[in-house]
Amino acid sequence: MAKGIVKKHELSKGQRTMGEFSKTSTAKAKERQAQDSAASETTKEDEIDADEDVQKRLNHSNPIGGSTYKIPDFSPYLKSDRNTDGNRAAAYFVVGTLGMVSAAAAKATVQDFLSSMSASADVLALAKVEVNLAAVPEGKNIIVKWRGKPVFIRHRTAHEIAEARAVPISALRDPETDEQRVKDPAWLIMLGICTHLGCVPIGEAGDYNGWFCPCHGSHYDISGRIRKGPAPLNLEIPEYELNDGELVIG
Repeated sequence: MAKGIVKKHELSKGQRTMGEFSKTSTAKAKERQAQDSAASETTKEDEIDADEDVQKRLNHSNPIGGSTYKIPDFSPYLKSDRNTDGNRAAAYFVVGTLGMVSAAAAKATVQDFLSSMSASADVLALAKVEVNLAAVPEGKNIIVKWRGKPVFIRHRTAHEIAEARAVPISALRDPETDEQRVKDPAWLIMLGICTHLGCVPIGEAGDYNGWFCPCHGSHYDISGRIRKGPAPLNLEIPEYELNDGELVIG
């Protein structure tokens, strides 16, 4: 019986020892877990501090070559009260002045060029021809030269004037009344060049008693209008003036 009591005592003692060991192990585990958690938080804080430090260095570094030198600040040397309106007005004045000078130079150059290209006095004199109409009898033609071209001058009779004005406009290839072709009914002034190929027609000839071109058979009436043949147009009327019996061509 005494042995049984001893065994129970030893068993109870062993159970107490195991319970204390279990409590000790649990306490140590909790302590270790707390230490690991504290270490983890410390590591995270260190990482955050490191990231902030790197970011600060990047913000203050020079983007060229990754240099950490700061960009110089010259703001103290700059004027704080710039007069932009005054500068703009000065620039406009300079540009306007240069434009006026350039325009004047261009005008002088163009004037010099045009004056050098203009005709001389003797050439201008040849550009006009004066004819004394008193020397031309009625019913006759004369031919004068103007700018290298023959000019027909016809002193028409009253019968010729009536004949020219009696032609209906519908009968004409190049419709033109006699009144449109003369300034004075008695005087017909035309270029003596056939409108077909540039030959010189013969006066007082052809089917209409006007002018006839022997080159290809064009017939013109007493008003110089084409009536028959290949010529497409009437004989051309040059610029002229009649002043008291004097004709000025050109």
